[in-house]
Amino acid sequence: MENLTIRLVQESDLPQMIAARIDYLTEMQGERSADYKQELAAQLLTMMRGTLKEGSFFALLAEADGVTVSYGGMIVKKIPGDFNRSSYLEGEILNMYTLPAFRRKGISSAILQALLDRARALGITKVALHCSKDGEPLYRKFGFSDPVYPYLERMID
Repeated sequence: MENLTIRLVQESDLPQMIAARIDYLTEMQGERSADYKQELAAQLLTMMRGTLKEGSFFALLAEADGVTVSYGGMIVKKIPGDFNRSSYLEGEILNMYTLPAFRRKGISSAILQALLDRARALGITKVALHCSKDGEPLYRKFGFSDPVYPYLERMID
């Protein structure tokens, strides 16, 4: 896409990014009340401000002709190492969202590539993500695969 600019999300970009996340959640999980969405937005803003400042989260946005059209973020986790290294950095991609009118134009690919480039520059050695069925082909094109080791999860109630 012409005139596409990708840059780091700044604190001042967070409200708009959170609005896009709520749009994504609405697409994936259905509509919620305006009050619920407002409370969620406030909680996400507090969380994202903190993680952005401490460096455990970064995000990128894409602007087309000055309009923000796509986002992608990554949580950075330091995990204990093994006999090769004392610790590793791992990333988890989230908040990948492109406005519906701008989908299928290569913007998500550009955001994903920029996220992976930044992860590499930060020394992150493994990146994981959860994806929608619509997004799965994009991630597989970029070399994401099923985990080598079984991945299990449990909800804590």
